[in-house]
Amino acid sequence: MMEKFKEWYEQRHAYAKEWKKKTGGKVVGYFCTYVPEEILYAADVLPVRILGSHEPQDVTEPHIFGMFCPFCRDCLAQGLQGRYDYLDGVMIAQSCLHIRQAYTSWKMHIPVDFSYYLPMPNNVQSKRALPYLTGELETFKEAVEKWTGKKISDEDLNKGIEAMNTSRQLTRDLYELRKQDNPPLTGLEAMYAVVASQMVDKRDYNAALQEILQKLPQRQIENGSKVRLMILGSENDDTEFVDMVESLGAMLVVDDHCTGSRYFWNQVNTNGNLLEAIASRYVERVPCPSKDWPERTRIEHILKLAKDWNVQGAIVIQQKFCDPHEIDIPSIIESLKSNGVPAQFLELDVTVPVGQFKTRVEAFLEMLSEEDLF
Repeated sequence: MMEKFKEWYEQRHAYAKEWKKKTGGKVVGYFCTYVPEEILYAADVLPVRILGSHEPQDVTEPHIFGMFCPFCRDCLAQGLQGRYDYLDGVMIAQSCLHIRQAYTSWKMHIPVDFSYYLPMPNNVQSKRALPYLTGELETFKEAVEKWTGKKISDEDLNKGIEAMNTSRQLTRDLYELRKQDNPPLTGLEAMYAVVASQMVDKRDYNAALQEILQKLPQRQIENGSKVRLMILGSENDDTEFVDMVESLGAMLVVDDHCTGSRYFWNQVNTNGNLLEAIASRYVERVPCPSKDWPERTRIEHILKLAKDWNVQGAIVIQQKFCDPHEIDIPSIIESLKSNGVPAQFLELDVTVPVGQFKTRVEAFLEMLSEEDLF
């Protein structure tokens, strides 16, 4: 019953092209989950997350530093190779330097009708962050209106907010099922669902997930004595890696990364000014490490996930050369271990086969199993 999400994930480009043909609407590719999709949905624009293909490539060298993370280079390669040739626009909300360079190079070398840089504040803990972002969202809304020729009313904004909030709540409901001793879905299936939600029309996603959630609690999967793991760190939509981990006797029951739970965790609370309500959601959401300062707030959230989902260990991944997570990870690992959650650190390159990590994951799982015997 979860196959629909895998199909959408693997056929993301075909889906978007068919959506354009069917609706006559515009499609915007975005690089970061701080992009306010509510405003795009309010304008009947389809937001599509730009992700890589996990394939080696040699087209980005003239455009982006080789010591920038392989994820941002993989994303840019997709544009340079023409795989996103259906996009009418491209945008980013400020996050890290590496992915911003991917956006800038895309804007310079891949023609689109609309491009937009949203200066999302990094110091979201500042009292000025909310009024600042509210003003930036007003400017962004006006730019979208000018581009589409459509005035965005409060009714339209409410429509966009409702689509996003419904999607977030349904995906939270899906994750709640993973708290069970014998979850009715795998970590790989959960990954397909969350990543697919970033690529297809939320109305299609919501309808499919509502139907599945009615049936999923009765589903039985033989998990046996598999080790309950969480996975966290840099962006991760590496289905091959997740499949490998779960094939070794583990269940990935929860995550904390921007293609997973951080994408949908918080909702927009609609009281008063709608743009301010949207801005508040993005300021107060579970932060990316590039925005988790001066106080570290993510660690408490991660520890709560580990407790609530009853995890026995954590796999902490860092995309190679990812500076924000490289600074963040040592404190997270130390906190996990001091709270009784062993952690295995892995530095990934999205274009390198996952086989080289198999031995390290096997050793980690063996250690966890031995600890359970005593």
